[in-house]
Amino acid sequence: TAAIAAAAGARVVFEPINQIARARNAAAAAAAGDWLVFVDADSHPPAALFADTADAIASGRVLAGGSVVRMERAGRLGDVLVAGWNLLSRLTRWAAGAFIFVDAAAFRAVGGFSQRLYASEEIDLFRRLKRQARRERRRVVILRRHPIQTSGRKMRLYSWREIAAFMMRTVITGGRTLRRAEDCFVWYDGRR
Repeated sequence: TAAIAAAAGARVVFEPINQIARARNAAAAAAAGDWLVFVDADSHPPAALFADTADAIASGRVLAGGSVVRMERAGRLGDVLVAGWNLLSRLTRWAAGAFIFVDAAAFRAVGGFSQRLYASEEIDLFRRLKRQARRERRRVVILRRHPIQTSGRKMRLYSWREIAAFMMRTVITGGRTLRRAEDCFVWYDGRR
């Protein structure tokens, strides 16, 4: 099960089905603001990141965005994966799930996070948001000055072989592994 806080009033929203996309969509459905900000529970955004986000929103030109990531105590494999992700994120304008901000109307127009996916739902969302941004003549941005600090827990809990095997299965199956919680064990097996 997932419990998350939504909106500025810190209202707690409970989603009984353990799926990241469902939990985020439940929070978005309960939120009343014009903008949605999603922050993972194991992440620590610096105040300056929120200031950069506010500036992007105030520009009127941005539809959605995210931040590059810094992972605490991730080890060498984690450092390599994070560096690769940050480069890919900036090139593709896909936001990491650890920190996402999005115009609420645009989020609803594209249908929110896909509940068919148990991982990479943020990439799927940002593919749709980029199309929406083109239609609205707005932009999707990845903020770089103040990275979000996120937990390196998964890098410590799972071996490089387990992570590599998951990635290979995902590539080989054309992403079908992302549609089953059992296959997305890094997020759903309960290892803490």
